[in-house]
Amino acid sequence: MADETFAPPGEVWSGEGCPVSAFARRSFLQGAAAGLTTAAGGAALGSGAALADTVAVPEAQPKSRAVPFHGYHQAGIATAPQQDAIFVSFDVTASGRTELTDLFRTLTSRARFLTAGGRPPEVPPTATPTDNGILGPTVVADGLTLTVGVGASLFDDRYGLSARKPVQLATMTPFRHDDLDPALSQGDLLIQICADHRDTTVHALIDILTHTGSAMKLRWRIDGQRNPERPVGVRRDWFGFKDGISNPSVSDDAQMNQVVWVQPKNAEPAWAAGGTYHVVRIVHFFIEAWQKVPVAQQEQIFGRRKASGAPMYAAGENTTDLLDPIYTNDPQGLITPLNSHIRLANPQTPQTASTSTILRRSYDYDRSPNPPELDMGHAFVCFQQELNTYIAMQTRLEDEALVPFISPRGGGYFFALPGVRDEKDHYARGLLI
Repeated sequence: MADETFAPPGEVWSGEGCPVSAFARRSFLQGAAAGLTTAAGGAALGSGAALADTVAVPEAQPKSRAVPFHGYHQAGIATAPQQDAIFVSFDVTASGRTELTDLFRTLTSRARFLTAGGRPPEVPPTATPTDNGILGPTVVADGLTLTVGVGASLFDDRYGLSARKPVQLATMTPFRHDDLDPALSQGDLLIQICADHRDTTVHALIDILTHTGSAMKLRWRIDGQRNPERPVGVRRDWFGFKDGISNPSVSDDAQMNQVVWVQPKNAEPAWAAGGTYHVVRIVHFFIEAWQKVPVAQQEQIFGRRKASGAPMYAAGENTTDLLDPIYTNDPQGLITPLNSHIRLANPQTPQTASTSTILRRSYDYDRSPNPPELDMGHAFVCFQQELNTYIAMQTRLEDEALVPFISPRGGGYFFALPGVRDEKDHYARGLLI
């Protein structure tokens, strides 16, 4: 499991505006001119005093944190969610197995450098630059993670991988109320790019496209953000409700091994151990219609209090959202409706216990303006040891009360690869051996 650490002292945010050296030089010249003028009037200041009054001391810049790249699992799964994300799906155009392997090696080398940060190789001013320069002359890590997954279509007859496909990996098919757009769905390869700031994710995306353009082409992309915690607790989505309350603990290795990570010596191919099934589901929100619904009814639809995120039996605005919904004393759904979102997602019955726990890591998107309506919604993201866990849960949600206010329009099912162990390893090495 990847832990977040801070980068070495040399890796700091690049400043904006004039370079410090230029500022200091300009201040020195201004101070010298002022000193000459004052001297002409018979009241020259000493050189030390003049510099002290004119040279500004630059403020300390915040350090850029780095998430370790190497490990048994990929970062960006159990990693605490960053502020910004890009989910980008590709169709692989590599001509054969050798070129496919080269693609994964290239992705690995770029991810290894980008997540650590550093100085790109220098070239003459007249040569093609080795970096796009969005982050300045030194690339900062900025909490960047790149999580690579493969789709079912990669295991067709192009690369001879069909016998090595994860056993539950499938093409996403629409649920009852879905309106999936083929242009916004599926893909051979998914890269999840997350970082603390927007410029870092965009920098990484452009870098990857630059270095892999001949081996894969962009299929679809969705950009997301995580809103700050307001006023306290878990963040809120565009409907105003807290999201991601009931998640397994990423610090509990036993629980993560049980519900998220694929284990060795099971039904999956041996190479898949350490990976996990990755679901991305692009869900449009009908914001205008939702705003007309009274808060009491919104709470009935979700099955939680809007202000606090607490279960329906807790009325106080400041009640903790960590309270567990209790349905045994509410069999008819008089407190928490039977068709509310959270009750259908996890009915807390023996029959649904094995299909009620997933690791959610979602983001909100806003692609407005898109006349005639706002195009805002949820990039629902989850990880689980078995894809069937998610499919069973989403099947239960086909009859939820939230259906009139959402429209699932894209995404896909992918298998997030095991981690890159060390400098000699690369993405999908076990798959391609």
